[in-house]
Amino acid sequence: MSAAAPWVVLAAYCAVTWWVTPRSVDSRQFFDGRTRSGAAPGVLLVALSAAVTWIFAKSITNAADLAYAFGLTGGLGYGLYYLSFAVAGVAIYLLRTRGGYRSLAHFLVGKYGVVCARLFLLTVAFRLFNEVWSNTKVMALFFGPEGSGAYWLSAAAITAFTVSYAWSGGMRASLMTDRVQTVLAFVLLGVVLAVLFPGLESKGLPEVSDSVRQAGLTFCLLALVQVFSYPFHDPVLTDRGFLNPPRQMLKSFLLAGVLSGGFIVLFSVIGLYAKSFGLPANPATSVPAAFGLVMMLVFNAIMLLSGGSTIDSTFTSVAKLTARDWNASSGEPDARHMSRGRMAVIAIAVLGNLPLFTIYLGDRAGPAIIAATTISGTMVMGFAPIFLLPWLKPAGPLSFHLAFWPGLAFGVLRTVETFAKVQIFPADLALGVGKYALDLGVNLYGLLICTAGYLLGAALAPRRHAVAVPAE
Repeated sequence: MSAAAPWVVLAAYCAVTWWVTPRSVDSRQFFDGRTRSGAAPGVLLVALSAAVTWIFAKSITNAADLAYAFGLTGGLGYGLYYLSFAVAGVAIYLLRTRGGYRSLAHFLVGKYGVVCARLFLLTVAFRLFNEVWSNTKVMALFFGPEGSGAYWLSAAAITAFTVSYAWSGGMRASLMTDRVQTVLAFVLLGVVLAVLFPGLESKGLPEVSDSVRQAGLTFCLLALVQVFSYPFHDPVLTDRGFLNPPRQMLKSFLLAGVLSGGFIVLFSVIGLYAKSFGLPANPATSVPAAFGLVMMLVFNAIMLLSGGSTIDSTFTSVAKLTARDWNASSGEPDARHMSRGRMAVIAIAVLGNLPLFTIYLGDRAGPAIIAATTISGTMVMGFAPIFLLPWLKPAGPLSFHLAFWPGLAFGVLRTVETFAKVQIFPADLALGVGKYALDLGVNLYGLLICTAGYLLGAALAPRRHAVAVPAE
């Protein structure tokens, strides 16, 4: 019965999701999430959708792991990344109200040119690629050990089912399923916390040393530095910034930040519980294992809800990037766009899961899920001035390149350090304490360099540079 139970949960998840999915949509519903009558989605619907799509399966696992490693500051630090909603919300609100832009690609073409826009989109594509395999992996691990038959079968089943409704319904299907997935995820989290809090209250929070506490605070500072650039490379978030009117969008984003950030911080309690009771590392599996089958199934359901919502939104964003953003289409979508988008969904479903087949030498099989966040997050530090300082009228392509390329270089070099086990950045760059001290130094100094490059580009740019294109 225990071996079959996760598959029962998967079947229930598929049934509920399919029940709320629209069977057929037109092109505006597919890309813009409109109702059949053409109305824009409301404040609450966009908020719930944005919230659950950022409650990644890998993120709630990371939050629990960080709380296990650093105590209370670990979970709080990961929660600080959800300030991204406020940063992105305000930036997109200004782009829409002051420039009339209909997407980030539309803005980039108008401000910096087609080449710059496509460089941005390639970076975004890398992010979307990472979202597929990393979330699929987290969900599949609840069905069996990595590499087992159950692991591969569940990964294939989850992917195929998500493709089926993302292909047919696009953004409208994503919004409608996200609403139900959000409610169910919070209900299940409430069940978990109701079980864990009495024990944690009697045992108390885990004690950590001063050095561990300082290392956790270092991670908090890293999150605060990255939050100024991190949201802009995630179209799962930013695409939702153009679905409803600007003022409603801003309200949706602020509410989504509270909901998803609160969920992540509350879920990190699992890591605190595991640490207090001396359970093994990887609390997302060790805690439910300590309580038996029912708790394991609850965790399995949470992972399916969070991971599924992220993957279907990823597929939808890939469809939009391929069919509309690459050519900076800001007009009304048509049937040709929808056909191209649907082909892109199938392509990313296959390509995005290829890293699951990668076998590393040594005792690791497949890529680590934290890599999907740390690699892309550092590479995009140059996006902060590009999207937060567009009011500098002389800033144009030169400013973009002087911000974009240094940030990308810093991220690539840091990735090489991590995976090749070589030292490139001098230890003197480290700020703070612990394993994230060098990351903090690289990101802070890198952000300053990228911002200085952007300002230098504005100072050197010809004054006749066209600042914007009129909105269509």
